[in-house]
Amino acid sequence: MPRPPPPGSGSTATELGWPRSRRTRGRSRPSWQSSRRPRRYEKLLAEKERQLLARGDARASELTDLGAALDRVSAERREHTEAYQAGQAALHALAQVLGYLGSAKGASTWDLLGGGLIADAVEHNRLRSADEAAWHAQRALDVFSRELADVGVSARARLPKVDTRWFVDTFFDNIITDVMKHQRIENTRAEVERTARWVQGVGTHLRHRDAELANERARLLVRREELLRG
Repeated sequence: MPRPPPPGSGSTATELGWPRSRRTRGRSRPSWQSSRRPRRYEKLLAEKERQLLARGDARASELTDLGAALDRVSAERREHTEAYQAGQAALHALAQVLGYLGSAKGASTWDLLGGGLIADAVEHNRLRSADEAAWHAQRALDVFSRELADVGVSARARLPKVDTRWFVDTFFDNIITDVMKHQRIENTRAEVERTARWVQGVGTHLRHRDAELANERARLLVRREELLRG
């Protein structure tokens, strides 16, 4: 799989390594035998394959290698699919964080224009919601990291802390603190957006790799059929 785009710099600590080899899990049965072809035809091919292997036919060695390769490809596709799905779940969770931060930013802008305590209360409420959503998003990112490890990718993504300080903001409520609050929200939102773009980019590479594996599987199946029909 080609190297995905590096994450942005800043308080979001994301580290990524893309090794040449990937770990795959063994399978107890050949999953590659399932296909869109008629079941009877596939059953006949499988029966002929068993006969050739039992007789020690000259084609047996290559058929054995093809079976192992097909099992490997199927396992890799399963792992890539699971990693992609975990990434989509993380993106959904990050979108919720961004939604709350966007609402908090709107309330902060209102506060800058003289919204007063009402704007402060709305802003604080949205920040608390964003903080809670960020906790769930971080859990989703952790799951994504574990799934990426299954396809040989070492990655860690850490969301920035959502600042929900209330006493200081209300006790020292003036234009300077309002501007500082606004800037904190904007910085946090930018970091979360950077993480979301990284997750999306990795997801794109996972789909590309899955397409490569699908093509490899198709080539292996064609070669297997050639041997069995020969």
